[in-house]
Amino acid sequence: MASFVGTVLSALVGAAAQALIVDTALACAVAVGLSVMLMVPLRCMHPPGAGFAAYVVLEHINGVALVAFPILFNVAVLLLCAVIYNALTGKRYPHPQHSLKRGFSSDGNGVFAPEDLDAALKHYNQVLDISRADLEGLMHIAGRSAFNRNFGNLRCVDIMSQPVFAVESGVPQKEAWALMKQERVKALPVVDADGVVLGIVSISDFVRQATLDAPEGVAQRIRHLVTGRSAQKAKVEALMETEAQVVEASCLLVDLVPLFSTGGCHHLPVWTLSANW
Repeated sequence: MASFVGTVLSALVGAAAQALIVDTALACAVAVGLSVMLMVPLRCMHPPGAGFAAYVVLEHINGVALVAFPILFNVAVLLLCAVIYNALTGKRYPHPQHSLKRGFSSDGNGVFAPEDLDAALKHYNQVLDISRADLEGLMHIAGRSAFNRNFGNLRCVDIMSQPVFAVESGVPQKEAWALMKQERVKALPVVDADGVVLGIVSISDFVRQATLDAPEGVAQRIRHLVTGRSAQKAKVEALMETEAQVVEASCLLVDLVPLFSTGGCHHLPVWTLSANW
């Protein structure tokens, strides 16, 4: 579609230059230069379009009529052929302008953000004959391929910790803290009576609470936390993070990279067929 718009636009510029400028050499130069200047910001850069602008000027006939036929007619026929060919080969044409959006899923998480791409384009400081959306999608695909090459076919089941220790939401925080110290784990899934994951509680949650709710002083609060004298009656449900994301055991490690890099996750419960987590 960019080629269609770029060609017709350049031809119209050539017709205008031919009508307004008497000198052929000057009209040709203006037509080519102006067509390029218009195609770049309009995101319809098509190099042969500048040639059509010069062609209209050099023909020395009615420029508007020349744009209508044969230029517009021929381009329309070529475009129709492209649509038919792509339909027969199972491809969509015109190509939809979209990106994969932040990493490798549609939830907005990824290994880099749109502002990172903006910074790279600013540093490159060149005109690229590709839409920004397509470039972003291409970079994400390349990033996923690189991660797949590095991680291979490793899945969650290959690296997850077993057995899994969990607590129910009504368990006192003191018991949850004692379990983490005893089993030397940094987080515990919080489940209901049926084993369904309700959230997750980690060491950082205990430390955060110790530093925020510290009327007797941060040092004293942390000392109580370490010795087990804090949170005698408080329940885990008051401390846990309720937006814990559960992943399947068959999930590829490469798909977890966006969650850990930009999603703020440090621990993820893994769901298996033999249990809910």
